[in-house]
Amino acid sequence: MSAEAARDAAQRAARDSYGRLLSILSARTRDIALAEDALADAFESALETWPRTGVPDNPAAWLVTAARRNTLDAWRHDQVREAAAQTLHLLADEFTESEAAGAVPDERLRLLFVCAHPAIDAVARTPLMLQTVLGLDVQRMAGAFLTAPATLGQRLTRAKSRIRQAGIPFEFPEARDLPDRLLDVLDGIYAAYGTGWDDIDGTDSTRRLSNEAIELCALLCRLMPAEPEPLGLLALMLFCESRASARRDGAGAYVPLDAQDTAQWNRPMIGEAEHALRHAASLAAPGPYQLEAAIQSAHTQRRLGADVPAAALVSLYDGLLALRPSVGAQVSRCCAVARAEGPLAGLAALDLLDAEVVVNYQPWWAARAHLLAEAGRTTEAQAAYQRAIGLSAHPAVRAHLARVASGAG
Repeated sequence: MSAEAARDAAQRAARDSYGRLLSILSARTRDIALAEDALADAFESALETWPRTGVPDNPAAWLVTAARRNTLDAWRHDQVREAAAQTLHLLADEFTESEAAGAVPDERLRLLFVCAHPAIDAVARTPLMLQTVLGLDVQRMAGAFLTAPATLGQRLTRAKSRIRQAGIPFEFPEARDLPDRLLDVLDGIYAAYGTGWDDIDGTDSTRRLSNEAIELCALLCRLMPAEPEPLGLLALMLFCESRASARRDGAGAYVPLDAQDTAQWNRPMIGEAEHALRHAASLAAPGPYQLEAAIQSAHTQRRLGADVPAAALVSLYDGLLALRPSVGAQVSRCCAVARAEGPLAGLAALDLLDAEVVVNYQPWWAARAHLLAEAGRTTEAQAAYQRAIGLSAHPAVRAHLARVASGAG
């Protein structure tokens, strides 16, 4: 086998199994940083070994075995951790049995709850989940968290040290601690989905993130069937994912929701989303993710021809803002007001938002430009479109706004 083929196989294993591998190693070592180092060494070993021996039938099992050996080697040089090393030796049979069966245990949810422990700085929890469970690097995450890469890297290093030093147990929280930590876990899963969804270009790596987020949420729903918010988040992501293939036209241009070809929507997935949302509602404990899913349901049903009163969307946004205010929900509510009461009412609502908060917020400028154009204030609309284009991170969105702006002139 060539070195290039071995590298491709290792890269596929990293894409498909990194979170699972790191989670299972971290659960045994109680040390995320040590597990990361051991896994990195295992991938290096694969690049050296696989060209000679061929890619194993189960690359993930090979990697986790190699990483376990690397961990034991590291601990043999650390007398303080001798007891922990003995514990890992005792677990060797469990690994061997799993590998023989062709399966690597899935410990990702356990690691998510560890990352959500209250002993960890709140601002580090979501990026820690994204890095450890989903393999996102600091450089890629920093912009999303409005933080310099070096600062975010230091924050994550401190969080991993805190997990080790505080002896945070790698187990699911007790019932009394569940609600607070569950919300952090859901936020981490949704952030992972958003990382893939927000990439309009839809590369393979970002689509993998979206798919893995949905998979993790579905696992969480099965683990906690009496909790409504995981069902709400699952419904929310499924509604969004059902429209993924319609976000680009035949020429590859970005298509917003109101202009999408609904024939390209995944109707079975919409049905799954509706089922999850109804199940969540039956548990009679409303939450923000359920409301966000209900908003997506209303948008979806409206486009499919259902009579959804415009005022109902405003009410849903009011409920969401009461539970979990955010500038994104505020701007979306303004657009719902415009649909219910006209563009001038929407503009008035936009003007009530904190100017310092929205001055560089691209959706605010895009919404303002659209409503100004609807109101016939074309000069102001053109200026707002240019501001929105300048603030857009994705070329496809910039091109879309430029086309709309040219038509509004």
